[in-house]
Amino acid sequence: MSDNETDVLVVGSGIAGLASALAAAREGADVTVATKATRPEGASSWWAQGGIAIARDDPEQFKADILAASSDTADPEAVDVLVENANAAVEDVLLETLDVEFDTTGMGEDEFDFGREAAHSADRILHVDASTGKHVHVPFLNYLDDHDDVTIRDDTAALELIRHEGRVHGAILESDSDFEPTYAGAVVLATGGIGDLYPRTTNPAGSTGDGIAMAALAGADVTDMEYVQFHPTVCVANDSPFLVSEAVRGEGAVLRNGDGERFMPDYHEDAELAPRDVVARAVKTERDATGEVTLDVSPLDFAGEFPDLVEKCEDHGVDYEDGIPVAPAEHFLCGGVDVDEHGRASLGRLYAVGECARTGVHGANRLASTSLLEGLVWGLRAGADAAGKEIDVIEAPDLLERDPELPERFAEEKFHRLRRVMDEYVGLERDPDELGRAMSVLRRLKGEVDAYTRTRTSRSLYELRSASVTALLIARQAAENEESVGCHHLVETSADGGQAPEPRADD
Repeated sequence: MSDNETDVLVVGSGIAGLASALAAAREGADVTVATKATRPEGASSWWAQGGIAIARDDPEQFKADILAASSDTADPEAVDVLVENANAAVEDVLLETLDVEFDTTGMGEDEFDFGREAAHSADRILHVDASTGKHVHVPFLNYLDDHDDVTIRDDTAALELIRHEGRVHGAILESDSDFEPTYAGAVVLATGGIGDLYPRTTNPAGSTGDGIAMAALAGADVTDMEYVQFHPTVCVANDSPFLVSEAVRGEGAVLRNGDGERFMPDYHEDAELAPRDVVARAVKTERDATGEVTLDVSPLDFAGEFPDLVEKCEDHGVDYEDGIPVAPAEHFLCGGVDVDEHGRASLGRLYAVGECARTGVHGANRLASTSLLEGLVWGLRAGADAAGKEIDVIEAPDLLERDPELPERFAEEKFHRLRRVMDEYVGLERDPDELGRAMSVLRRLKGEVDAYTRTRTSRSLYELRSASVTALLIARQAAENEESVGCHHLVETSADGGQAPEPRADD
């Protein structure tokens, strides 16, 4: 096998991509993991705080909670796949293979300290303090580093899929400004989220929707893009926001508005533990009305139970004893590349797992602490299915680099324009009329970017292309969905029937 061939090419190095690589390698496949992330903080999984939910001894109740959080829009068959495989996947990979030391009660070696988060009816979340992601991600990377059949290529971006007659044959990869095709029997997209499309996000930098955009441009089905979840409690004390885990509310913290009043009982019977979309909109409403919202952690032993978050507060100059100032921020995309129970997309030999995939598990709103689990379960299934496919070397797309380099701030300025449109028109609340105007702006932006990608090839330009394609997909599917449900919340913001001002082209 030549250097530019691999049995399975995995694009992305979060838990979903690593699980795919592990499963494919177990089937005897030669696996290449290409990730534009630098280790370990560049992958979304590293940032996950709350934990990983499992079914324990009641999969039916776990399923009921997932369906309820989604406003009964999740696919019941997909949820069955998740809950029926949850315990075994966690036992196999996280406990037996990686030996992750989840928090325990101290009453016995195997007595896990299961937590509870919003919209869960039982304690079922395994966690390591409030930094579960990195305690899973780092040992997973280390384990695969030592695997003879897995090669991990850091700081390597996928720019475009190689496809022919309804089948994917690999991808063009870029590293250190050099780009060349890598051919594979199957390609697994595990590129994470879309945080770079919004001004405030819990995602790491570089979350530009690459996998979704590449799949869509290649002709794969992409669905449920309008369901963008916003996390309600992101600390906004300075210019470097950070997530405050839902587990903090699960342990008793309460939300207070600028007048010091606890308000969530007025919005939902489950108060602070209502579904995320409900809490996020309530936080926005109270911030708009009273100037701020803080998370009051005085009802719990915050320092004892969440030392990692205490350290973050101290690093950011936040006196948590006075309440942590919070606001909603983009957190998770519930839609993506449409896949089946094995992660197979509508194009042959193409798979998608993790946040860039639409498995049907989340519907219109994701239940807390199911993202790592979904990535693990679907990653294992996709990787095993992707192995054993024949590699065909065909002619790759011709990416040109014949024109002068773009101005230094070109991508930055275009991203600023895109984020403003998404924030104002395609955010936590959407006006149907404004969605149409957002689409007009985003179409023009995509056209401008397309004009440059015809003659220039660079990672920053292709990230901008991915972001513009993904943003347009979100706006378009939001405009097409007239039902206000879950993360897709429709409002009428222009009471006089007039048009809201369109963001200036230079903004």
